[in-house]
Amino acid sequence: MMATAATCAFFPAANPPPDSGAKSSGNLGGSLPGSIDTRGLNVKKPSFGSLQAKANAQAPPKVNGTKVGVMDGFKTGDDVISSHHPRTFINQLPDWSMLLAAITTIFLAAEKQWMMLDWKPKRPDMLADPFGLGKIVQDGFVFRQNFSIRSYEIGADRTASIETMMNHLQETALNHVKSAGLMHGGFGSTPEMSKRNLIWVVTKMQVVVDRYPTWGDVVQVDTWVAASGKNGMRRDWLLRDSNTGDILMRASSQWVMMNKETRRLSKIPDEARAEIEGYFVDSPPVIDEDSRKLPKLDETTADYTRTGLTPRWSDLDVNQHVNNVKYIGWILESAPMQILEGCELAAMTLEYRRECRRDSVLQSLTSVLDKEVGDFTDFENVECQHVLRLENGGEVVKGRTEWRPKLVNGIGTLGGFDFA
Repeated sequence: MMATAATCAFFPAANPPPDSGAKSSGNLGGSLPGSIDTRGLNVKKPSFGSLQAKANAQAPPKVNGTKVGVMDGFKTGDDVISSHHPRTFINQLPDWSMLLAAITTIFLAAEKQWMMLDWKPKRPDMLADPFGLGKIVQDGFVFRQNFSIRSYEIGADRTASIETMMNHLQETALNHVKSAGLMHGGFGSTPEMSKRNLIWVVTKMQVVVDRYPTWGDVVQVDTWVAASGKNGMRRDWLLRDSNTGDILMRASSQWVMMNKETRRLSKIPDEARAEIEGYFVDSPPVIDEDSRKLPKLDETTADYTRTGLTPRWSDLDVNQHVNNVKYIGWILESAPMQILEGCELAAMTLEYRRECRRDSVLQSLTSVLDKEVGDFTDFENVECQHVLRLENGGEVVKGRTEWRPKLVNGIGTLGGFDFA
């Protein structure tokens, strides 16, 4: 009884069949409201008072030899509703298919996003800094940033140019100051420096290159700062292959403050020193200082000269003077082509004497040490001296470069000369 009652609660009981005396010729498959159907046939009003008629279980009749659909039921009033399926508890429920489809789509999208954020298994070569934004490491004293070598950053020998690597060093230096919260207005200036119109300028740069990265390599650059005398700061860099950890390049530089308005060097104010000295690392430089004096070089002592060099607008930085990396390209403009084609730069020392402005016209002079002009029979160790100066004679940069043979398939070649 209980089961029968429960079943009847969900599935309505069938109504009694119509009067057996009713003629089928006057009905279309069962009792219909007392009205005229679409074919103009008179139908008989049902003899029971229920609001819903039983679905016809008989075979549908034929009119003029054609089967006619059956009306499943009717509602109150004279409106007739057609249906192809009998009404049951299941088909009277709301249609949840659209809601279920939307929920499924949301779950699939969420799962896809989660898999993108948490790859399993993780790739062994995945970068710790995938977007190259950099981060502070080693108790807040070292700034680390990754760079991918782009196709437009390599030279004719398929390796990154020295200018590319120097730009990476400069970028990490500025991002270090920015990440420490010390950048304020100026190009790397702290808040106290900005109040006094002070900026940093480089006075000396030493670079040693062990190996040049190639297109597609990812390099990791570490940089930190240390005190240098009473009114200077030293900044060092260590550039590694992010995949192997091998050191590719080391660099050390000396910096002093200059007044942006007067263009004169300045002592470090106590307030500015208090801002930066907390970031100083007590460590020796990554390169032993090259204290050898650079001799004077002019037209009479230079082996190669390039004149008429002028800055472009794109060569200027936000402090309205030529970016120090640009000087390297100008210095190498006067290097002999035979060295550029057959050797690669192994070490470099630059001394910055004065700034170069937008309207400056410069000369690049190079001298090959211990070699007669045009005599390149021994390329195991080539050393050159350079001067970049204004046309009126004022020195802008003095430098020394050391070169080693380029290796091709493990054998060094230079022009028509072979050496192993």
